[in-house]
Amino acid sequence: MECPIPTININDAQEMKEIFLTCKRIAIIGLSPDPTKDSHKVAKYLQDHGFKIYPIYPKEDVILGEKVYRSLSDITEPVDMVDMFRKPEIADSLIEEVLKRDDIKVFWLQLGIVNNAACQKAKENGLIAVQNKCTKIEYERFMK
Repeated sequence: MECPIPTININDAQEMKEIFLTCKRIAIIGLSPDPTKDSHKVAKYLQDHGFKIYPIYPKEDVILGEKVYRSLSDITEPVDMVDMFRKPEIADSLIEEVLKRDDIKVFWLQLGIVNNAACQKAKENGLIAVQNKCTKIEYERFMK
């Protein structure tokens, strides 16, 4: 899995800390209601560490005690970050949806997910782009 489009320097503790200190409202794209799935575990962890999560999932009404949205555009409250747990090609349409908003600062593709074109577009539009990294792992690494 190649990530030739530079995102942030993932070893830069200050830059990573800044993301977690300023991005408190996270839309979780593909948040499964199944507690054994990584998206559920990561969202629960983030929620337990003070983050407001907005589940985006095609079914269910409530996940982890939060209202479930069908798309990012359905969320009327401010969102700081999108954290995607979907197939890489979904990032192409997701970045278009993200760019229609003016509140999102970070476009994050989870561990194992790489979409260089979407991350390049995010960066060209002033967003921080992170790919192939897990928010839970990076939070533990830089904030504990």
